[in-house]
Amino acid sequence: MTIATAYLETDQLVKRFDGVAAVEGVSLSINKGEIFALLGSSGCGKSTLLRMLAGFEEPTSGRILLSGQDIAALQPYERPVNMMFQSYALFPHLTVWDNIAFGLKREGMPKAQIAQRVDEMLSLVQLQDFAKRKPHQLSGGQQQRVALARSLAKKPQLLLLDEPLGALDKKLRERTQFELVNILESVGVTCVMVTHDQEEAMAMASRIAVMSQGRVLQVGTPKEIYEYPNCRFVADFIGNVNLWEGTLAFDAADRCEVQTVHGVVHVGHGISGTQGMACAVAIRPEKITISKTRPTVSVNLFAGTVKEIAYFGSYNTFIVDLPGSGTVKILEANTSRYDGGDITWNDPVFFWFDETAPVVLTQ
Repeated sequence: MTIATAYLETDQLVKRFDGVAAVEGVSLSINKGEIFALLGSSGCGKSTLLRMLAGFEEPTSGRILLSGQDIAALQPYERPVNMMFQSYALFPHLTVWDNIAFGLKREGMPKAQIAQRVDEMLSLVQLQDFAKRKPHQLSGGQQQRVALARSLAKKPQLLLLDEPLGALDKKLRERTQFELVNILESVGVTCVMVTHDQEEAMAMASRIAVMSQGRVLQVGTPKEIYEYPNCRFVADFIGNVNLWEGTLAFDAADRCEVQTVHGVVHVGHGISGTQGMACAVAIRPEKITISKTRPTVSVNLFAGTVKEIAYFGSYNTFIVDLPGSGTVKILEANTSRYDGGDITWNDPVFFWFDETAPVVLTQ
């Protein structure tokens, strides 16, 4: 079994502006050929971190290691790194062909090699028929592919993507996500992307670093981040979640119980905590079952009244009011066009979930 070794590392990277930390002690380890996402809301430090990797910002302290070499003090043009900006930054007066060739010409590459390399890039992004067009004659998705081709033309060791699909509409963005991943994987380039869109990060990245206030809170695969969040912020930031505050009532190696305002929640894992400690239970809405009929289950069963219903095509969302203790969100998949959907507003309902559904959070 081959163990992946880190290709790009940040070691206690810090960036302060006027004494205020934008990035605080970030240490990451990224593998060769990996698509790695920095995910967080506006102002969390992800773009500043990306700009330090590119060389556009100088770290206050810390190291940036690329293939074992510390590149933190190198100028952007001295680094084997290329960056694709959200605006694409294409030259409007140049054709698609010349936009892709621009960096190669600046490096003094022979004309024959430039022509071969540009043709390779046009074929890679499937824009051979658009080589003579100007950027304004292309769609947003085509412009994005030109920018990607230009970024890959110089064969960078590291590709940085700053909100790569942010300029596209929702449908085109969803389709382009898979195109972009296929292109990057076919080239084998190591890629770090910045996004605030959790769905984009989960669709494209092999691993995600969730950031808040300049720090990395959790690193993991999309499934790990979603199913096993390590704190309240990550649980709430990724997808929909019901967070029930409570105290630890019982704890064993394979199970625990949390006393919440809604009642006792039985959880299928232990936390090695102390009885009475404050904690929260995170339950994803799609892991909850709802019915007007009382089920035969005896644990994690609750009752309430339907307050709101929203139809989203592939699923329904129910907001259920719990007497004197708030609300819970429940997602129910629409598996049939002819499902009558007998639950309506103000109906008394039962809802329940398996012991494997909740995650206990202590941070």
